Amino acid sequence: MVTVALDAVHNLGGSAAPGAGARAQVHIARLNLTNFRSYAALRLDTGPAPVVLTGANGAGKTNLLEALSFLAPGRGLRRAALPDVARLHSGTAAAGWAVAARVEASGRSVALGTGLEANAAGAARRAVRVDGQPARGQSAFAEQVSMVWLTPEMDRLFMGGGGGRRRFLDRMVYGFDPEHARRIAVYEQAMRGRQKLLRDGAGDSAWLTAEEETMAGTGIAISVARLEIATRLDAAIAAEAGARVRHFPAAALAFEGEVESWLADGPALEAEDRLRETLAAARARDADAGRALHGPHRSDLVVHNQDKDMAASLCSTGEQKALLIAIVLAHAHLLVLSRAAAPILLLDEVAAHLDADRRAALAERIIALGAQAWLTGTDRQLFEAFGAHAQIFEVNAGTAVPIKGDSP
Repeated sequence: MVTVALDAVHNLGGSAAPGAGARAQVHIARLNLTNFRSYAALRLDTGPAPVVLTGANGAGKTNLLEALSFLAPGRGLRRAALPDVARLHSGTAAAGWAVAARVEASGRSVALGTGLEANAAGAARRAVRVDGQPARGQSAFAEQVSMVWLTPEMDRLFMGGGGGRRRFLDRMVYGFDPEHARRIAVYEQAMRGRQKLLRDGAGDSAWLTAEEETMAGTGIAISVARLEIATRLDAAIAAEAGARVRHFPAAALAFEGEVESWLADGPALEAEDRLRETLAAARARDADAGRALHGPHRSDLVVHNQDKDMAASLCSTGEQKALLIAIVLAHAHLLVLSRAAAPILLLDEVAAHLDADRRAALAERIIALGAQAWLTGTDRQLFEAFGAHAQIFEVNAGTAVPIKGDSP
C-alpha cells in the first residue's frame, strides 16, 4: 500500500514556471440540481472559461459552489450533514436531493452524480454514480476530476486546528492519487472501530490488532502522500519566486508530525511497523483519552510567509488569503504539468481582501492555466480583469441567468 502511494505521487512532474505546459480542457459543461439548498431545480450550461457568479448576499451563489464540491470526495465545502442541504419548502425539508454534472475533458465526456436517497432498509445514504452506474466510493469522483476550493471561512485556516489544514492538503492529493480518499476513509473507519473496542473494554482482542494493522498500513500511505505533495508544492512556489515578478507571497510548506519524523528517519515499512507497535502500546492511554493519540490524524501542514519571514498564523487576514491562493495556484500548475489538466477551482468571495493588482494577477494566472474557476462576488467589477475570458451569470431566487454577451 505504501508503494502504491509512492508511485502515485512520484508521477507529479517537474516544477517549471507556473503557466507553462499544456492548457487544461477539463470543465463542468452542465450542472443539474434537484432540491438542493435554495434550488428546486436548476440546469446550468457552461463552457471551459472561468465562471463568475454575481448577485446579492443570500442569492445562492455559494450554494452552487457547494453543490459542485459534492462531486469531490468528502463532505463538501461547508461540511454539512447530508440532510441539511435538502431544500426547505414551507418549513419542510425535501426527502432527498441530487447533484449531477457532465464533465468534459479533451473530447471525452463523463456524467457524475450524487445525492441523498433511501437504501433498501429505508435509511438515508449518499449515492455516488459515474455514467449512471453506482460507484464503490467517493474516490471515483477524484478519478474523473480534481477540485479544490477556497471559502471565506478558510481565511483564517492557519489559525484554527489542524483538521482543516489536513483536509485542504488532502483535496490537493486527490488530484494525483484518487485512492488517497479511500485510504483516508479506511483509516478513519479503523480508528473509530478501535476506539469503540477500547471503550467497550476489548483489551487485547484480535479485533484490536486487526484495526491497528489497518491503521498502520493506511496511515503511513496517507502520510507519504501528504509529505510528497507538500514537498512538490513547496518546490513549485520556490521556483516561481526565482522565475518571475510575483503578486502573491512565497509560501514555504512542510508537513510535520510524529509519523513524518519516523519517515524522515527510515524506510516507510519501518515507520509502518513503528506505528503498529505504538498503537498497541498506547491502548490504555487512548482508552482514557477517548481518542487515538498517535497517527497521521495528529500531523499538521505548516506554512511560512517567506517574504515576511513570518509564520502564516501571524500574518494579516489579507496575507493569509494570498498565501492560500499561492498554494492553490501552485497545485493547479503541478496538475497541468502531470496531467495536462488543471483542477476545477471553486473560489467563494475570493476578491475580498485582494487589491486591484492581486485581482488582476489572479485572473491572469487562471486564464494562463486554462482552468475553469468558479468565482462568486456581489460586485461584477471585481472580476473585470477577466475581460471577455469569463462567462458571467446573475444568481437570484433559485435561478442563474447568463448576462448577455458573457454566456458560454
